[in-house]
Amino acid sequence: MDKQNPSAPPCAQPLNPRGITHVNVRFTTRYTVVGNDLAQHRELSLTAIGLALHIQSLPARAHVGIKTLAARFPEGETRIAAALRELEAHGYLSRTRERLPSGRVVTHTVSYNQPRGREVQEPVPMCEPAPATAPAARQPPPSPPPAETPPDRDPRPPLPEPPTPNLPRHRTATALLATLHRDDPRLLLADRDVRRLAPAVEAWLERGATAEAVRRTLASDLPHEPLRRPAGLLAHRLTELLPAPTPPPPPRPHPFQTCEDCDRAFRAPDPGRCRDCRSDLMEAA
Repeated sequence: MDKQNPSAPPCAQPLNPRGITHVNVRFTTRYTVVGNDLAQHRELSLTAIGLALHIQSLPARAHVGIKTLAARFPEGETRIAAALRELEAHGYLSRTRERLPSGRVVTHTVSYNQPRGREVQEPVPMCEPAPATAPAARQPPPSPPPAETPPDRDPRPPLPEPPTPNLPRHRTATALLATLHRDDPRLLLADRDVRRLAPAVEAWLERGATAEAVRRTLASDLPHEPLRRPAGLLAHRLTELLPAPTPPPPPRPHPFQTCEDCDRAFRAPDPGRCRDCRSDLMEAA
């Protein structure tokens, strides 16, 4: 019997005859994590799966247009366009057209490593992980974005007021507001609301509006639903529908006077001499 040779190499392990055998090398840099949902998707074509893997491996802001991908791979633009539509249909890709301030229209592409609706957080740009030999430093949680300052609302315009107080107009305005509930029971006002709105009604009367016209403006075409703040509705109408001011009448001419010297008619506020007679007197002096 021959002697055994202890330096002989051991027999190789038999291959698995029933399927694939994986020989995996652990990566520490420049790798992309892809879920089995994508790698083993039963409805996506191989072109779509490979294209999704390529897109997910690219850095942020890389160009992934159809012409750019067709220049990179042997598949033509038609097959690449079809694969992109597959990824969009299954939630791995979204493309939206946006207009830049310059007016140029561009396509914004977002790649999802899980189908949309199943992601647990917002998509983030792919980056290279730190080497395995160096422990990853714990990053502080991102600070929340600053709260937006709500836009300032335009202040309410002030209620109109009459230029000069007028007691008869004030009484008319107070009586009008206090009896508006006769036109509509919902317009029953508190005493403080009557006192607050009366100067605005005075301003309408001062501009030539009649009390009946003011009443129709305030009490007609009211909404059908209950009025929660009738005084606020009346204040809005009194402010927004204020009539334009009436222009002052033209000045009246002076009455005719008869000249005391020449009996000529002339206009003047008071009796006396006409202009010619006054001029003669001045020259004689």
